[in-house]
Amino acid sequence: MGVIDWNEKKPQGEAAEDAQQGGTDGQEFAADAAKADAEVAKLASDLEELRQTLLRRQADFDNYRKRVERERAEDSKRTTGRLIEALLPVIDSFEQALAAHREPEYANYQKGFELIYKQLLENITKLGAERVEPLGRPFDPHTHQAMDRTETSEYPDGTILQVFQPGYVFHGRVLRPAMVRVAVQHSHASKEAAN
Repeated sequence: MGVIDWNEKKPQGEAAEDAQQGGTDGQEFAADAAKADAEVAKLASDLEELRQTLLRRQADFDNYRKRVERERAEDSKRTTGRLIEALLPVIDSFEQALAAHREPEYANYQKGFELIYKQLLENITKLGAERVEPLGRPFDPHTHQAMDRTETSEYPDGTILQVFQPGYVFHGRVLRPAMVRVAVQHSHASKEAAN
């Protein structure tokens, strides 16, 4: 057998075939590379779309969670408000009982009632209720209910002269308006009617 010389020149026909085959391989490689680039671009696009979907889902979930928390807080406030409204007549009864018996023989009972009354007021205040004490202040139809009016020139028009029943506010919402007597100025018509 003979020794093969790799440096030996190939006949012209074989060289042309190799060049043509190399060109075909190059074209196939370029086509494969373009196809791979297209697939990578499509995958990158799909990935970005999935990221955007994930971000939207996270934002939707955060909004849902916040809405549920707000609704729970509002439900809690409504429930507490109803409880306080139910306790207001009890407080009124305590006030009436304390005012009715000022005699010395009721002193021990009065101390006990005052203690219970104070605890009850402190507890509804901790729950968020505020007592409306409007005596001497201008009448506000949003927080006061006028039960009576008194003509007088001693006080400015609309001044609250007497509180029949205190009002209560819970987180800015009026649970019960204060029932009051309001001062009104003497009018000329009432003076003429009196003559």
